[in-house]
Parts: sequence; C-alpha cells; structure tokens
Amino acid sequence: MSTLNDLLTTLSGIIWGPFLLIPLLLGTGLYLTIRLRGLQFRALLLGLRHGFVDSNDNDGEGDIPNYQALTTALAATVGVGNIVGVATALSVGGPGALFWMWMTGLVGMASKYSEAYLGVRFRVTDAKGNQSGGPQYYLKRGIKGSLGRWLALSFAVLTPIAALGIGNMTQANAVAAGMQDTFGVDPWVSGVLMFVCTGTVLLGGIRAIGTITSAFVPLMIILYIGGSLIVLFRNAADIPAAIGLIFTDAFTGTAAVGGFAGSAIILVLQMGVARGIFSNESGIGTGAIAAAAAKTSHPTRQALVSMTQTFIDTIVVVTFTGLTIITTGAWDLGKENANIMTAEAFSRGLPGQWGGTIVSMSVVFFAFSTILGWYYYGERCLQSLFGSRSTVPYRMIATVCVFIGAVSELTPIWTFSDVANGLMALPNLIGLLILSGLVAKETTAYLRFDPDLHRSPEECQDFLARQGMDWK
Repeated sequence: MSTLNDLLTTLSGIIWGPFLLIPLLLGTGLYLTIRLRGLQFRALLLGLRHGFVDSNDNDGEGDIPNYQALTTALAATVGVGNIVGVATALSVGGPGALFWMWMTGLVGMASKYSEAYLGVRFRVTDAKGNQSGGPQYYLKRGIKGSLGRWLALSFAVLTPIAALGIGNMTQANAVAAGMQDTFGVDPWVSGVLMFVCTGTVLLGGIRAIGTITSAFVPLMIILYIGGSLIVLFRNAADIPAAIGLIFTDAFTGTAAVGGFAGSAIILVLQMGVARGIFSNESGIGTGAIAAAAAKTSHPTRQALVSMTQTFIDTIVVVTFTGLTIITTGAWDLGKENANIMTAEAFSRGLPGQWGGTIVSMSVVFFAFSTILGWYYYGERCLQSLFGSRSTVPYRMIATVCVFIGAVSELTPIWTFSDVANGLMALPNLIGLLILSGLVAKETTAYLRFDPDLHRSPEECQDFLARQGMDWK
C-alpha cells in the first residue's frame, strides 16, 4: 500500500506539475475567456437570473429543469473539496493558494460555459428516451476522425472509475469520519445508513437525483455560509490583513510560521490550481453531463446557467472557507492537521460546540450530494460505452463502494483522485481548444438574437432553423 501511494504521489506530481495540467488548465480557460470576449464577466448576472428566477425554459427539450441541472452539478462539486480541499491547499501552499484558486475559478467559468454548451449542443436521446451528453459525446461528434473517437473513449473509460474514487469512497469516508468525531457514530453505522440512502435515491435515476439536490443543495450552502459569515463578522478587523496576505503570498511564497513549514511560489501555484480544479471541476468536463439533461431552448441558455456553478463553488463557498481559516489563524496548524483545520477555524469563531457541528453537518450533506452527482456522471459514461444494460450493475457497485469508503483507510484514494481528475481533464481540454471556434461563433449569434434570454421556445426553434442547426 505504501509503494502504491508513493507511485500515485509521483504520478500526481507530474500531472499537476508546472509543465502539464497547470498551464493547460489556466491557458485553456484564458484562451476561452478571450475567444468568448469575457462572457463570464459580461453575462454572470444573466446566467444567475436565468437559473434561479426565470422559468421560461421549462417547456424546452430535456429531462429536468435547468435549475435542477445546476443543482445536480453543484451537488457534485460543492463537496469535501470546499472544506478539506481548501484547508489542504492552505496547509501546504499558505494563504496565497487561495488567490490561485480564485484565478482558476474565474478563467474556469469560461471552460465550464464551453463544455456545458457542447454537452447540450451534441447531446443524444438514449434508448429510454433520456438526454445523454458530455465529453464522451461531443468529443466524438464534434471532432471528426480518429482523434475525436480516441478522446471520447479516454474520457468515457476514465470517468466511471474516477467517480468511484473522487465522487464516492473519499466522500463517504469524510462523512463517516465527521460523524464519528462530532457525534461518536461508528463508521459502520454511517456506512450502512449511506448505503441505504444512496441506493434508494439512485433507483430513481436523474429525475430523483435532480429532485433531491434541488431541495437540499441550496439549504446546505446557506447553512455553511451562514456559519462562516458569523465567524468573519467576529473577526472583521482581521479581514483586510488576511486579504493582503493572500495577494502577497500568491507571488512570493509563504514563510514558516506556527505548524506551517513554509512554501515556495511554485508550491503555492500548484496547490491553488490543483485544489481549485478539485473543487469546481472546470475543464474536467463532468459538468457538461449534468447540463445535457436540462430542459432548454438553446445550448447557450443552459451553458450560462452552468457557468454560474463555478462562480458559486469557488468565488463564493471556497472564499468563505479560506477567509474563515485565515482570519482565525487556523491555517498555520500544519498539513498534518489539514483534515481538522476548517472545523478548528469555525470552533474558534463560534461559541460552544457550534463550529464543529456546522462543519460536520456540512461535510455530511456536501459529501452525500457529491456521491449522487458523480454517480450520474459515471453512469452516463458507461451507458455511452455499453448501453443501458450497464446501469444496474454500476448502480450496485457504486452503492457498495459507499459502504467500503465509510469503513476503510483511504489515503491512496485521495491521491488517486488527484490523478484521475487530471487524466480526465486532458482529453476534454484538448477538445475544448479544438471546438472553441464553434462555441464562440454560435454563442455570439444566439446572444445577438436573444440578449435577455426571453425568447419563447417557438422563436428559438425558428432561429435554429434559420441557422441551419439541427438541434433539440
């Protein structure tokens, strides 16, 4: 096991090193930002309004409302990475890592828009009449020839495997650990409860997942941010210094202090980007799978909604976590205490046992929702390879893995999650670069036609016909 972990650590260092994924992720996001003319900044409020307020897309083609598609994607991304992942980044890279998480999120919004657009644009109707889409489809259908087929195959094979690690066992392990530390619940009990709950929800497919996540994802985010706001209010005088530390350490590295061993600038950058992607998944392609199920009248509409997921995850939730840890001074506990760092920060800022309780309950809800979202990603990819007959066996495997994750020691799985994230991102990022012209051209044309996203489904169909775009 030690040898395996060493191998995975070495591989993770190469994939997430300064010469492969970090420049490719940031470069792709920056390139797409330029090609889309800063769409994530120009249309952020439009996307938020359309996702949370408008309902004029509910008559469009698709399986679930665009709001449920958004919450399904949020369910998969707002997870342990927003609590433990941020703490890990700060414990190794120092406060400056939060700056690079922000940068990853800001340019990642363009990546998230593009992959969601393509996910809806090239989706297909499966044998059961449901919408299926994502990199496993748009890489093959959008990029002609053997290159597109190999990129699609790589993503489709890696995702179901990665989903059992990053989206399943690590999340279940975090839930069990939190329940044991805070409430004294035996991991076996937590494992059985999650086994039953997960299996029950998964039986209902994407509609059940969408219904469940749309109900409790907003509530869990509000609970967590509410607790963080109280901590920040009580430490308001320390916020300016914390922000200054974030910006200066992002470009200078961080000196050793307390239990923190210090970090060089390359380590600050590496941890910020790696944990930023671990948190918001922009560029990995998974968000496009959830987007493809949405009811919408045009790919641009759902892509704008999907883009807001990265903003909510990284610019909102991650920021609150990072500032809470930094203003309370918990960031210098050292990397060996990263797993308790966020809970310690909340405990320092809230009276009694409320801090640990809020963090533990947030981990439970965040992690469980991530299990549901990632299961759907893995299922859709398997279905693209083997058809609907693969759904039930994978559902059974995923449910069993929840129990295994709850009762097992998973140090290598965490490292494997970083590796799997990186390997999934590579074919998708290549595809985004190749298809960027198509995304930019069609987005520009649609927003000229419908700048406020208020056109009816019938008007959108007429527009699509005039464009010669055969899409439903």
